[in-house]
Parts: sequence; C-alpha cells; structure tokens
Amino acid sequence: MSGSHKVGFISLGCPKALVDSERILTQLRIEGYDVVPTYEDADIVVVNTCGFIDSAKEESLSTIGEALQENGKVLVTGCMGAQADSITDVHPNVLGVTGPHAYEQVVEQVHTHVPPPASHDPFVDLVPPQGIKLTPRHYAYLKISEGCNHRCSFCIIPSMRGDLVSRPVAEVLDEAERLANAGVKELLVISQDTSAYGVDIKYQTGFWQGQPVKANMTGLCEALSQLGIWVRLHYVYPYPHVDQIIPLMAEGKLVPYLDIPFQHASLPILKAMKRPAATEKSLQRIQHWRHQCPELTLRSTFIVGFPGETEADFNELLTFLEEAQLDRVGCFQYSPVTGAKANELDNHVPDEVKQERWERFMQTQQRISSDRLEQKVGSQLAVIVDEWSDERIVARSEGDAPEIDGLVYLSAHSDVAVGNIVQARITDSDEYDLYGEIIDE
Repeated sequence: MSGSHKVGFISLGCPKALVDSERILTQLRIEGYDVVPTYEDADIVVVNTCGFIDSAKEESLSTIGEALQENGKVLVTGCMGAQADSITDVHPNVLGVTGPHAYEQVVEQVHTHVPPPASHDPFVDLVPPQGIKLTPRHYAYLKISEGCNHRCSFCIIPSMRGDLVSRPVAEVLDEAERLANAGVKELLVISQDTSAYGVDIKYQTGFWQGQPVKANMTGLCEALSQLGIWVRLHYVYPYPHVDQIIPLMAEGKLVPYLDIPFQHASLPILKAMKRPAATEKSLQRIQHWRHQCPELTLRSTFIVGFPGETEADFNELLTFLEEAQLDRVGCFQYSPVTGAKANELDNHVPDEVKQERWERFMQTQQRISSDRLEQKVGSQLAVIVDEWSDERIVARSEGDAPEIDGLVYLSAHSDVAVGNIVQARITDSDEYDLYGEIIDE
C-alpha cells in the first residue's frame, strides 16, 4: 500500500461546494496523489457533502454509506460536516469529518491515512496553472467570498459556512486571469451574496495589473470585464448598488444576465423569511433595468407554501410573475430544515396546498418563459458551444447559465469547436430551449 496514493472524490451540492472540491483536488494533485474514478481503485474516498435541505442531507448520508460499503476508508467534508454528530451518529466508522471550505484539514487527514509519495516531482507531474477543474474547459466558477451575513429564517447556511468573508480583490482577479489565460471563455461569479462582496473588508482597495481596484461588486465587475470573456453573475441580492452594474451589461462588458433570488412577492411573507432588501421596489427596478438593457435576462427562485402564506399572499406572487415577466424561474415547495428558524413559525401550509400552489406557479411561469423565448425567434444571438457532434451542436445563449437554464440546439456545422462563441440565427423555440443555425461570417 505504501506505493499507492489514489484518492476517490465525490462532490455533492452547489457550485460553491464544487469550487471547494476543485481546490482540494488541486492540492492533492500538486502533492502527487492520483485522483481515480472508482471505489475499488481508491486508497481513500473523500465525500464533499451538502446540508442545505433535509433531502440533500439524506443524499449525503446515503453517499457516505455507499462509500463505506464499497471502499471502507472515508473522509467527510462540506456543509453537513459543520454538524459532525449528524454524520458520526449514522456512520461512526468515517475516518474524519470537517466543515465547508476546510481545504487544509482535508488534505492533512488524507496525509494521515494515505501518506503522500516521497518521490513526487512537481516539475514532472504538472498541474495546470488554473488548477484541477470539475467543469468543462471553456467555463469555470469563480468564488468571490464565503459565508453570509443574512439570517433568512428558512436557511441554515450561515450556521454551516459562517458570516461573510470576502476574498481580496487582487486574489480573485489573479485567479480570473489565470482561468482566462488557460482557455476559459465564461466565468460564473458565485458566492452566497454576490452583492455584498467586500462589505466585511470595508471595500479595501487592491491592486491588479498596476491599477487600484475597489473591493466591491462594481469595482470587481469593471475589472473582470477587461478580460474579454463572458462574465455571468449569480446570487445577486437586489441592493440599490446593483443598478450600477446594468450599464456594464448594456455596453457588452458583462453578460446581460442577473440571477436574483427574490423568493416571494408578498411583504408579510418576505418579512417572515427575514429576506434582505425585502422593501425594495422590485417591479420598478426591473422595468428600469430592462429600459437600460433590453437584452437583460432575469433568473430567480421562489418558495411557495412558506408558513403563514395565505391564498392572498400566493395570488400576489402570481401577479408579480405576470408583471415582472422573468425569463428563468425555479420554484420550491417549502420544507422544514433542521435548525432553521422558520420551523418555529405558526400556520404551516398543508402539503396538498403546497403542491397545488406549486403547480399553479409552474403553469403560470412556464407560459411566461415560453412567450419570452418565442420573442427571440428570428433574432441573431451570440452562443457558446457546449457540445459538438456530426448530428447537432448544443450551445447556450447569454441568457442561459450552465446546468440550470435552457439550451440552444443548432444544426450541425463543421467549422466550430467546443468553447467557441459564435453567432446563431434563432428559428424556433419551446418552453425551455431555442433552436437555430450558425451564421457563417
């Protein structure tokens, strides 16, 4: 066993956890470990868990159990690891448990159970300068901060990931530049609260390429826009300063796309959720943004059936959907999460009512999304190629984030490659996707 240094790795949960996984894997590869895809080939298995909702915890526990059964030597990290007892009570045989973004501790635990190779030569076993990535070569997640200062009553993220900790702006931009130089064509900016970037470090100015850059959302976006690649913003709370970002999108410096988790439209429900920016005049601001940047795509998520939600509250949400005309929307039925304050609220909504409201919500939004896509038929759009074959090309427009939004299906074309950004003429649409052909230049 002394000559074997093979690690199996399972990454569950959101893009923020995926970035944690990439950092751990990069460090292990730098130290000479091999990353292998099967339980039987691995000397040890690391499971990066998700603990956001109870179904995610169940998936994490099931995955840990499978790894123990198939391999036997298992380390656990990630959000669920912040409550170690919830893991060790079910699986007492795990070798170690750490919380989220605990890169050094995970690597140290791997060292303890599978010592690194003594003869590893980092000049021979090269790791690419952008590190190990779990996404395709042409796009990457750029995590700008950890944690969150909000205390939304349905969420336990702060108890797992802590308060907001922003990365120094020069460090973020150096990573972005390395990724761009390595061939990444699209950066997806992620955090728990992208709009709050820098508030914890008092927006401390950093230096990048010899120029001062203020560590706030606007300063970061202005600098990222200089890289000449697509920059897409996720998890943006609608604070007033978000208005400063829209002109950058209108000028083509940022992808005209905002992922804003509104969660609801009824003020009493938003207050019960303890949502930040709950009193902002969302509809007027959406209209203002679209006036400045007509091509803006808006994505959001909502919760139906939150404790205390009345039929009037729900109808207010449906009216908001009709007026806001959001492009991409996800909807979840409220479910209690162990440790969340919302569990203590009165007037929980019966499951059958939640289901009925969710169905009405989805019918309403599906019609809106379908109508908005239909408006793109006949237009010319820039698209990024995700897959290529002799039969067809699968791409995404600026309005489509990977994994969560729709796709653009194009007829086969010989002169493109994965990662290319090309112009396409849109010829058809359905509820979620667009169809078209590449325009030869």
